[in-house]
Order: sequence, then structure tokens, then C-alpha cells
Amino acid sequence: MKIQIINGPNLNLIGTREKDIYGEVDFEMFLKLLKEHFGDIHLDYFQSNIEGEIIDKIQEVGFNYKGIVLNAGGYTHTSVAIADAIKAVKAHVVEVHISNVFAREDFRHVSLIAANCMGSISGFGLDSYRLAIESLRVAK
Repeated sequence: MKIQIINGPNLNLIGTREKDIYGEVDFEMFLKLLKEHFGDIHLDYFQSNIEGEIIDKIQEVGFNYKGIVLNAGGYTHTSVAIADAIKAVKAHVVEVHISNVFAREDFRHVSLIAANCMGSISGFGLDSYRLAIESLRVAK
């Protein structure tokens, strides 16, 4: 089984930015732990601050991978184009957020991508990614 993790804008700074929200562990270190934990699953990782590159990656893997774990960052609240890309592919997509977006600014309470995703997970720190992978593992 193949799962693609896609992180959007500013998530390359996990471990260094707003540590009270995003924690102190950088994503590359966490990815190693995920790969060890899910040894039976092929996990690929992609991060971009550019909306079009995220769309390109969704389209690239969305017909060949079982699932996509997507943390679209700020694009969650603004990108109709990413929502359309999710809707266009066959892979299951799980929306992920490290923080509880509903405990933050009002604009973060609206997700333009959620309606096209299998589900959404937020507020469990980096463990949100593990929970998303678990849900994709059992998805039909």
C-alpha cells in the first residue's frame, strides 16, 4: 500500500516555528518514526509552499496511491483549486492539522477542502498524521 503525505505552506518550519502550537520535533525526524511504525506501508513525503505544486502532486499520485494525508496549511481556508484537485482523483484523502483549528482564529474554522476529503483530523499534534494513516489503512 502506498500513501503520500503532503504538507503545505510553512510546514517546512515544523520544529522551529510557533513551538507552542506545532511542537519542537521537525517533520523529517517525525517521518522517520512514522516509517518505522508503518513498516508495511510505503510512505512518501512532499512539502511545498506553492499551491500549484501541491495540486500537481495530488494529481500525480491521486490515481496510483491508496491515500493522501494532506495538511494544506493556510490553503485549507482559501484554495478552491486544491479542493477541486482532491475531488478529481481516486485516492482517499484525509485532511490533517497539527493544531485544533477550531480553537484558533475564526478564519481557520472554515475548510474549503473538507467536503472532498474522506475525513479530517485536527488537534492531536504530529500524531494527527499517524491517525490519518491508520484511517487510510482500513479505508475501502
